[in-house]
Amino acid sequence: MAESHSPLLTLEQALVKMFSVVQPLTDSEVLALTDAAGRVTAGPIISPVDVPPFDNSAMDGYAVRLADLASGLPLPVAGKAFAGAPFTGEWPSGTTVRIMTGAPTPAAAQAVVMQEQAEVTDHGVRFTAPVKAGQNIRRIGDDIRRGEEVLPAGRMLGAAELPLLASLGIADVAVVRRLKVALFSTGDELRPIGAPLAAGQIHDTNRFTVRLMLRQMGCEVIDLGIVADNADALRDAFRQADNQADLLITSGGVSVGEADYTKTVLEELGHINFWRLAIKPGKPFAFGRLDHAWFCGLPGNPVSAAATFYQLVQPVIARLSGRVGWRLPARLRARLLTPLKKSPGRMDFQRGYFNSNDRGEIEVSSTGDQGSHVFSSFSAANCFIVLPAEQGPQQAGEWVEIEPFNQLLLA
Repeated sequence: MAESHSPLLTLEQALVKMFSVVQPLTDSEVLALTDAAGRVTAGPIISPVDVPPFDNSAMDGYAVRLADLASGLPLPVAGKAFAGAPFTGEWPSGTTVRIMTGAPTPAAAQAVVMQEQAEVTDHGVRFTAPVKAGQNIRRIGDDIRRGEEVLPAGRMLGAAELPLLASLGIADVAVVRRLKVALFSTGDELRPIGAPLAAGQIHDTNRFTVRLMLRQMGCEVIDLGIVADNADALRDAFRQADNQADLLITSGGVSVGEADYTKTVLEELGHINFWRLAIKPGKPFAFGRLDHAWFCGLPGNPVSAAATFYQLVQPVIARLSGRVGWRLPARLRARLLTPLKKSPGRMDFQRGYFNSNDRGEIEVSSTGDQGSHVFSSFSAANCFIVLPAEQGPQQAGEWVEIEPFNQLLLA
């Protein structure tokens, strides 16, 4: 297929095309709560209990009945209530109960007076401030009602969610099974990391980078290594991945070079939805389908591979994994501190570093050489500087749009 026959898609058009066909996994498994961190709920989680499970005191103080306060006289203490050790004795009229935070309130209690508003005398406790019905009492079910949905389907479970479930006495949870992702690199010039290099050879950093990001996203990685630049080897690797994985990611082989067979084999074994994007870095990005697995073909240049994974593959993985409402961080307006080179034609994701100045304005600087082979531009960055397709060069002092990195590139 000649390059001129395939129009460039915008990033937004590519995402719409992918999301129109990719559907979340439906398979689930039940895990102990202790093993569920980073997993996605397979269905809504319903509370089996009321929270709090009983009326209890919000303060250290004294439980009272309003009628007993009418005389204004000190009230003798009839007993004490502690968290885990409620007051169970008889509560005579005209008395109060000493109570601690979290302790069940006696059945007849109408309010709790904090100890700072109480004065202990030889004749009992005198209260020094007006008392309102219901004050400082946490009612049963005030936080969560039994039968109420506490987490929806599609929520990733983390430090905010798992303690909530634990507080409800939930010991295990149904989660979407892990996404299986096969991965290989193509290119006769590639060598494993740490292997000696001959003339013209380079280390296979893309596969290493993508494998790290996949594991951060909780995927089960099937690493098929480096595949030779020939149709037979690629055909075998595609078939192996299609039999084992939900998604196949390759690095290299999706441009228009004479030795790039990946796109040709994909057209033979499946179909291509698109393969050229109006973004920089990352123009030769391919998306398609095999019999059983989805396919994402990353460019061979390291920066292009990482940028397209972040902008395109990451959203697809989130969708396949069942995450509802997943979004990249919102873009922000920032003042540019360094000039930027840019030619109109493609949306550009340049790597930058942003922070706030003394006036509270967000400022951003380029991290240097933006070549698609210069990965150091990522290691010093904390955001993309997003330049629209029609944009030209930018001067220091102009306002630009930035997209802060999420945990995938900051962890």
